[in-house]
Amino acid sequence: MRVVKEAIERRNEILDAAEELFVTKGYDKTSTNDILDRVGIARGTLYYHFKSKEDILNAMIERINDSLIAKAKMIAADTSVPVIDRLVMTIASLNVETDIGHEIIGEVHKPQNALMHQKMQENLTSGIVSVLLELAEEGVRQGLFNIKYPAETIEMLVLYSNIAFDDYHEKNSPSMEKKIAAFLYNTEKLLGAREGSLQKVLRKLFQ
Repeated sequence: MRVVKEAIERRNEILDAAEELFVTKGYDKTSTNDILDRVGIARGTLYYHFKSKEDILNAMIERINDSLIAKAKMIAADTSVPVIDRLVMTIASLNVETDIGHEIIGEVHKPQNALMHQKMQENLTSGIVSVLLELAEEGVRQGLFNIKYPAETIEMLVLYSNIAFDDYHEKNSPSMEKKIAAFLYNTEKLLGAREGSLQKVLRKLFQ
């Protein structure tokens, strides 16, 4: 008897199988036949959900971004934590720490995937600006921040962080540590926060 699954369930099943293959074999060495065999479906079923292997990768990018934004929103919403702490923690939560995340980021950094890379950044930026803006405005109400143009300032910070921390190969390197320190220092200036307040939170997070 043929098993008929709901479209969303089947779509996620394909993505889960592709993720495992991309991590174990690499994106380039994984074929659509590999994905078909892993899921146990016909080619027509795969193409009903995705037009190509690139389309599957695109869907994974959206799924990772959605997960990052959801995690950021959860951190930002916890009012039991001081707003400065939540701001730094929310920014830190945008770092992709999974194997599949690193595999996908490595793929989108390739020159031929420049448009896909741009889409990934734009999608994440549009989703996170509103989250950080609410925190910035909360900080203003508490007298912790002094921002003349809150929305524009937060957008600048997000765009800069996307560029400055885009190279995942530098993770945990001295140059990355320096970038983080510079980013927090300049973020304090832009937000009108007390000097050292954001760096203090970061040190507390990684003790």
